[in-house]
Amino acid sequence: MKKIILLLLFSTFPVLGHAQQVTIIGTVKDSETKQPIELYNIKEENSDNSINSDKKGNFKIDITQSKTDIKLIIEALGYETDTIQLQSNKTDYTIFLKPETTNKLDEIVVTGTTRATLLRENPISIAPVSLKQIERTAESNIIDVLVKNVPGLNAVKTGPNISKPFIHGLGYNRVLTMYDGMRQEGQQYGDEHGIEIDDYTIEKAEVIKGPASLLYGSDAIAGVISLFPFIPKEGDGKLHGKYTNEYQTNNSLIGNGLRLSYSDKHFLFGLSGSYRMAKNYQNPIDGRVYLTNFNVKNFAALVGYKSKKGYTHLNFTLYDNRQGIPDGTRDSISRKFTKQIFEGDDDDILNRPIVSNKELKSYKIPDLSQHIQHYRAYLHSFYEIGKGDIDVLIGGQQNIRREFTHPTDPEQAGMYMRLNTLNYNVRYNAPKFSNIEISVGVNGMLQNNKNMDATDFPIPNYDLFDGGAYLYGKWKREKWSISGGIRYDLRKVKWNDFYVGTNPITGFEQQSNANDEGANLQFDAYKKNFNGISGSIGATFQASKNISLKANIGRAYRAPNITEIGSNGLDPGAHIIYLGNRNFDPEFSLQEDLGISLKYRDFSSEVSIFNNNIQNYIYMSMVADAQGNPVVDAQGNRTYKYEQSKAQLYGAEVSFSLHPEKLKGFRWDNSMSVIYGFNRASTFKGKGNEGEYLPLIPPMSINSGISKEIKPKSKYFTAIIPKFEMEYTATQNRFLGLNGTETRTSSYTLFNLGVTTEIKYSKTKNIQFIVQANNLFDKAYQSHLNRLKYFEYYNTSSRGNSGIYNMGRNIVFKLIMPF
Repeated sequence: MKKIILLLLFSTFPVLGHAQQVTIIGTVKDSETKQPIELYNIKEENSDNSINSDKKGNFKIDITQSKTDIKLIIEALGYETDTIQLQSNKTDYTIFLKPETTNKLDEIVVTGTTRATLLRENPISIAPVSLKQIERTAESNIIDVLVKNVPGLNAVKTGPNISKPFIHGLGYNRVLTMYDGMRQEGQQYGDEHGIEIDDYTIEKAEVIKGPASLLYGSDAIAGVISLFPFIPKEGDGKLHGKYTNEYQTNNSLIGNGLRLSYSDKHFLFGLSGSYRMAKNYQNPIDGRVYLTNFNVKNFAALVGYKSKKGYTHLNFTLYDNRQGIPDGTRDSISRKFTKQIFEGDDDDILNRPIVSNKELKSYKIPDLSQHIQHYRAYLHSFYEIGKGDIDVLIGGQQNIRREFTHPTDPEQAGMYMRLNTLNYNVRYNAPKFSNIEISVGVNGMLQNNKNMDATDFPIPNYDLFDGGAYLYGKWKREKWSISGGIRYDLRKVKWNDFYVGTNPITGFEQQSNANDEGANLQFDAYKKNFNGISGSIGATFQASKNISLKANIGRAYRAPNITEIGSNGLDPGAHIIYLGNRNFDPEFSLQEDLGISLKYRDFSSEVSIFNNNIQNYIYMSMVADAQGNPVVDAQGNRTYKYEQSKAQLYGAEVSFSLHPEKLKGFRWDNSMSVIYGFNRASTFKGKGNEGEYLPLIPPMSINSGISKEIKPKSKYFTAIIPKFEMEYTATQNRFLGLNGTETRTSSYTLFNLGVTTEIKYSKTKNIQFIVQANNLFDKAYQSHLNRLKYFEYYNTSSRGNSGIYNMGRNIVFKLIMPF
């Protein structure tokens, strides 16, 4: 009997060993394009067993074979969630997901962590924006597209082509912009030029809302905007392309973009180019706003090699932007815009000639304009090493910024700077062990700025070294996920004595040597090291299948930028004389975040609150004379000096989406954002608008949008998606009114109406045709973050209006055709 029992046991062991686990592999693809989807999540139903795919769309998951009726759930950014039933005799699957028109709250993100991570498992607030959202949002630039889709993200604007991102009331060098993992360096402290990227090539974006210095170092104290350009992934050895055409009625914007791509088993390449040009925009109060026209050209190239273990990409981008430099001068009676034709004391801003209608309606960029060129080349490699992986990026970029401000000598640049930057980023993800993920990395940059042949020098020539090293970890078990780490940063900044003299022929200022007759020392030599320790710790808890809780506390660091410590002169494009302070210390912030996410079949919602205390906060304040009037030069350029103080910002964001399963394709999306910013210096306590409030704090906003995807029974139309939007912005009564730095901004409500139509023209290709009317009722309004609001030279107006208003009604037509 014992022998029989032993024989049965030994014969059963191999079967049991074989029955314990089986590996399921597969690929997930887009149901329309049949192309692989990268970075999605696949999990076993009613289990904590889940994995994230690789960057090529493949997955591998181990399941217990002894179970029956096993289902896998697949979730991906921009696609409807799907569930598949596993078959007992099948281990290899190809799964097709249907594209979704709007975002979900539990998508996979790659920014903010070192590995692909589910949004619900990340304690930091991150908002992903899918390709569908980008394509179906009709705005003037990619930053405005993101603002439309991400609560808590705003933009300081100088016309339709210039939008500087602000997160939770902080912007400029406090928001780091990344392009394909490489930090964007283009003199981003400046007001008067935007982000140097091709709007038509961005495939997706992710916005980190909160301190992100742990992984990115200085300049990520408020958050990060990561833009991901198109990467070929068809893998079929065929040539593919995409054509984008756009027209906007308000400023007659014409945009064209063309992309070609190829990829096979190992090699890939891509070429893209675009051209956008626009006239001066218009509104019901100002008519056409002089010097807001622009033209932008872009070119990009990519070659790459891929294998089972990873890839290497070599990328090049060329950006060229010409645009007017608005100054807002007008005739006092007619309120028509005027233009500068003389220099210095010969120029009387109150008696300039009126701009003709022909000039206002022209695509031609006037002589007084700026020319921004940005060149980028970088090598990006990612490879698996054993059970870990390494990510390496080395790149260089050059930003050339010229501002032509001399009407008597149009070829002479008022400002002409060349900024060279070398970027480096190395990260190693160690193999997972005991539910723990560990990553280590170093990143930073070397930078050199040089003033070229110019007449105005707001900042000196300088050299900068920046570097940081970090350790990041994540522990996950059952319903809990805890992540955090620590980082150390060092930044070295130096410049030599910088002398300015007078050109005896032109009479303009020019760079000089110390021994030149009449030379003045504008910037005396400077050398200083800044360093800081950053860190964060956060946790998420999956309270139930539908409810996620988040908490995070993070310390972030930012070294002062060059204008804050070194500026001493006119930036002609911004129409501001900047005065820096070389004694500034680095900013340090301590921010606490709490959030809850709800996801149900028929509705979803998210609530988050934050509190941010900043030491050594740097801000601009207008300089006034003894009578409290702004200090201006002959051309009306105002003077601002940088100050440093303690600050506190806090606020909340709420979103709610109704998407009843029985009413397929219907969505009602709502969001609310509110931010408060206070200067905590004791001298301003209780002073209200006379110094207690921080500048550039967006007022409360409420956005609501209704859309319905209709699937007609037609062999030509695959989808028709009408949508209606309302945007309400409250009055901003809390502003920095000290010395007239800011003024009160009234509330306004805008309505938008649009429709997206998908037209089938091949088995796998659809044409998208989008029509969108923004500011449908041509509302005259001023945004609190509109810089042109303050371009006014009269104490009173014949029409009772002050400054320049935002864009009026704008109807956008967009055609997107893949081939």
